[in-house]
Amino acid sequence: MARITLHLNGRPAELEGRERASLLEALRAAGLSGAKEGCGEGECGACTVVVRDARGYRAVNSCLVPLAAVAGGEVWTVEGLGEPGSGAHPVQQAVVAEGAVQCGYCTPGVVMSLFAGYYAGDPLGTVEGNLCRCTGYRPIRDAARHLGDPAPGDPFLRRLSLPPPQPGPWYGQQFMRPTGLAEALALLAEPGSRPVAGATDLALAADPGPRWVSLEAVPELRGLAREPQAVVIGAALPLADLGAMLGEGWPFLRPWLAVFASPAIRNRATLGGNLATASPIGDSAPLLLVLDAVLRLRRAGGERTVPLPAFFRDYRRTVLEPGEIIAAVAVPLPLPQEVRFYKVAKRPRDDISTVAAAFALSRDAGGRVQTVRMAFGGVAATPVRATAAEAVLQGRAWTPAAVAEARAVLGRSFRPLSDLRGSSAYRQALVVNLWDRFVEEVQGP
Repeated sequence: MARITLHLNGRPAELEGRERASLLEALRAAGLSGAKEGCGEGECGACTVVVRDARGYRAVNSCLVPLAAVAGGEVWTVEGLGEPGSGAHPVQQAVVAEGAVQCGYCTPGVVMSLFAGYYAGDPLGTVEGNLCRCTGYRPIRDAARHLGDPAPGDPFLRRLSLPPPQPGPWYGQQFMRPTGLAEALALLAEPGSRPVAGATDLALAADPGPRWVSLEAVPELRGLAREPQAVVIGAALPLADLGAMLGEGWPFLRPWLAVFASPAIRNRATLGGNLATASPIGDSAPLLLVLDAVLRLRRAGGERTVPLPAFFRDYRRTVLEPGEIIAAVAVPLPLPQEVRFYKVAKRPRDDISTVAAAFALSRDAGGRVQTVRMAFGGVAATPVRATAAEAVLQGRAWTPAAVAEARAVLGRSFRPLSDLRGSSAYRQALVVNLWDRFVEEVQGP
């Protein structure tokens, strides 16, 4: 058993548990029972707690956070928001005033998401990852909308002016957190080591491996650099930070992130992790494929670059060698003139794709196609580009006949499997229908 020191609800504290056990498990063992386990997969939000870092208060799914990952950090649970005699927090007051409670099971998680959003100026957006099985969404929405700005003397607002925690190195038997890339690569070169960043996928693995090497505290993997011909994104940069750091000039980024899991997941999930899992329905690969992204891979003693289409070998298999990691994702500049990402799922938000599609198009002044890319998830064993359909349009004038010809080829390009999320025929129909949507949006013929 490990003893993890941290700041918990504003006070120095110690949590005890297995290094890779969930933070949720340790909190409940310590008597903090507000956070609940609903799904155990980060989909329902009942386990939501808040961490504070350099970007403020972040809602996270405590069922997916390894206990050792919060060593030296700052964590807030619903029990820490209001003290006896000091009154309830404004978020708690809003939830009570609007009657945003039914059975109460999900309420602590809802409160913590609203709390993080309250100090970020977006309580309604932050609560998107919280499910209410009693379907009490209207009063929850009303509570979020009626929250004002924090008062100048708000103690949690004042706390944001203090230096954020800077978790340092931590070494256990099953979880290690180095603070430099060279050390991380050296640890990963040892047999049995697996890299982990946000753990939003690996925390659910049936065989997690004997030891995790955390990349969360490696600054070389968490930056964003603008080179003359590319934007280079650190593979361990959380998706939420990516949206905040790029934003302007990347208009397709915000709608893409909005349907990428939930805010709590995006606060920890990374591009590197999403690509390395090689899921055929991962949401990052189709977009990065149409942007012609190139992966920069590193291991002890070596580095190489791999174009993203060559990275995926088969279902859940990549070209990564033992001890090798995705260090960065390079997106070439200039960006295509038109970029879109579409996702079809059972729910419009916080759900896994049935089919994901991305398209990119650049035309010259005369309307001739300079670059066209079409990429899909959910239609093959790996994320894949529709290169045959692209070839139909490349270098040709953007005419109704050319677009129709490409559409016909696209409709014959894939033979997806049927599963619980959709039949093969349904997925094939989505491929061409999403292309039609793109054509309409870019004001084609």
